Amino acid sequence: MSTPMATTAPEDVPLRLRAAAVPVVAVARLLAALRPRRIRRVLTAVRRGARPATAGEALAARRAVVAVSRRCAGEGCLQRSIATALLCRLRGTWPDWCTGIRTEPFRAHAWVQADGRPVGEPHPDGYYRPLMIVPAPSRRAGRT
Repeated sequence: MSTPMATTAPEDVPLRLRAAAVPVVAVARLLAALRPRRIRRVLTAVRRGARPATAGEALAARRAVVAVSRRCAGEGCLQRSIATALLCRLRGTWPDWCTGIRTEPFRAHAWVQADGRPVGEPHPDGYYRPLMIVPAPSRRAGRT
């Protein structure tokens, strides 16, 4: 789906955050095996009551997920993006969770974004065209 990512050294991520990331990565692996419609439904339900994640919060969660999982550090973009969103949710926030494609050459990818920009991704904004998004709750409404 995407190019392999360099792993984040575990010592660069606080122990408490790494400890929270381990079960979240396991849950994300189970969710990643579901059909896209089901993943969207689950994530939409889980995000309720969260506030929008900042880019810093989403990046910290992504780094923790990558630090505890080889799969998430490499080609596992779907699991990585789900785990990142879930870890954010454990901390009371929610990034935009996205899946999309690129046509030349064809590639599919999953990622999270905050403030309309991909978080921790090696490619520039707009590289992938989003097809499915579970957006952060509205800042005005506070809850969705």
